[in-house]
Amino acid sequence: MTELKCTWCASANLQEGFVDDIGTARGFSSWVPGPLERGPLGGARVAGKQRLPIRAFRCADCSHLELFAHND
Repeated sequence: MTELKCTWCASANLQEGFVDDIGTARGFSSWVPGPLERGPLGGARVAGKQRLPIRAFRCADCSHLELFAHND
């Protein structure tokens, strides 16, 4: 992977972290391709869909958050 840079200020001073999912089923947030489809109880339909973990970075210079969903 190439060096990550902030898309807001172009700084390479990014701190890796994660987006915490504090819903009823605790875990890490993931990216799902396609538009949001809701089930009968209002939750997102994700069964059978590809899920990629979200890598989150915070720019230490301007506090902008960058989110990436890589296949690796």
